[in-house]
Amino acid sequence: ILDPEEFYRPVHKRIFRGMVELAEQSQVIDLLTLTDHLRRGEALDAIGGTAYLTDLAQSVATAAGVAYHARMVHETAVSRSLIVAATEIVSRGYEGTRRVDELLDFAERSIFGIAERRIKRLFTSMQDVVASTVAHIDQLYTRKERITGIPTGFHDLDERTAGLQPSDLIIIAGRPSMGKTSLALGIALNAALNRTRPYTVAIFSLEMSKEQLCMRLLSAAGNLNMHRIRTGHLNEDEWKTLARTASLLHDSRIYIDDTPAITVLEMGAKIRRLRAEHGLDLVVVDYLQLMSGSGTSENRQQEISDISRSLKSVAKELNIPVVALSQLSRAVENRPSKRPLLADLRESGAIEQDADLVMMIFRSEMYAAEVEEEDDKPDEEHVAEILIAKHRNGPTGIEKLTFLPEYAKFGNYQNPARI
Repeated sequence: ILDPEEFYRPVHKRIFRGMVELAEQSQVIDLLTLTDHLRRGEALDAIGGTAYLTDLAQSVATAAGVAYHARMVHETAVSRSLIVAATEIVSRGYEGTRRVDELLDFAERSIFGIAERRIKRLFTSMQDVVASTVAHIDQLYTRKERITGIPTGFHDLDERTAGLQPSDLIIIAGRPSMGKTSLALGIALNAALNRTRPYTVAIFSLEMSKEQLCMRLLSAAGNLNMHRIRTGHLNEDEWKTLARTASLLHDSRIYIDDTPAITVLEMGAKIRRLRAEHGLDLVVVDYLQLMSGSGTSENRQQEISDISRSLKSVAKELNIPVVALSQLSRAVENRPSKRPLLADLRESGAIEQDADLVMMIFRSEMYAAEVEEEDDKPDEEHVAEILIAKHRNGPTGIEKLTFLPEYAKFGNYQNPARI
């Protein structure tokens, strides 16, 4: 229930920290053991000695109300944090030197942080970090699961990445028409419709309207021809499939925002609000270069750097994966080999730096008429290579997916040699 930092008086923080340390060592906590522990830690005199500990112990007649008293301490600490945050918000408001959207973003982050009991600490000791990390590793071992993050739904990708990990910024990059949106929507759809555990997904669509995006989701989820959906030319069986798919998506936890040129501050505020109201597991941004910066950047390259850094900050703050789509520069078109490189990320090297995972889509059939490099010539129809160009905590390499153009979706790759 409590954290040592929630106590107001420094002596009470130190006393409670000593009790926590005894508990972590599986020792009995009483006046004698606590006195000895604080003495060995050279903290006994600083908190007032044995006499003060004795007075504290005698001032409590019974331990029956300990949970209630702990809640009182916690609620009072939250009230103090609110006062500090509100005072800072008022102070910044009176300054008149900050943009309104920046002030709103600061206010929301401050209040949401307190609501989630995020009273900031300067440091976490290695004792705490090692204990929690080993416990997490032990939990992974016990579960015996290969996918530790949110499954993408694509077996080979999941095998290499272990799923989309909390606090990671994942970049899906490619030239136009390579299938960036199709891959991102496929991941979002697979997560939201996961049978073991449906995930809550937020999609920011800066390129398409929410109706267009919904058509793409209906086509992909129901294996319905995208062109026939757009024109409404569906036969009786397709209408039945559409109805079933619409019902499935209706009950999913997918939330769409199609605000054009949204700023990173607006996006951050919406993400925090959605998480507070409905919970949130995954964010998809389509696409990064269509976002607006804070308006204070000197040039577009700096603006993209700020956007990239802010998306990473949101992922880390909320401990959820953020998937952002990114265009590649035209440099790809001017090389004999059309396979993209990390250096091709458009407008900013900061994207490469901030990203934890970079996946680049390469479909050789898109260059079939002009490709010169023998290795780039398509040997299989509708096969896409997903180049894992950067993986901060895992292996890089290439995985294959099958592209299904009639449904504007990707599927698991079927190796002809195994069929």
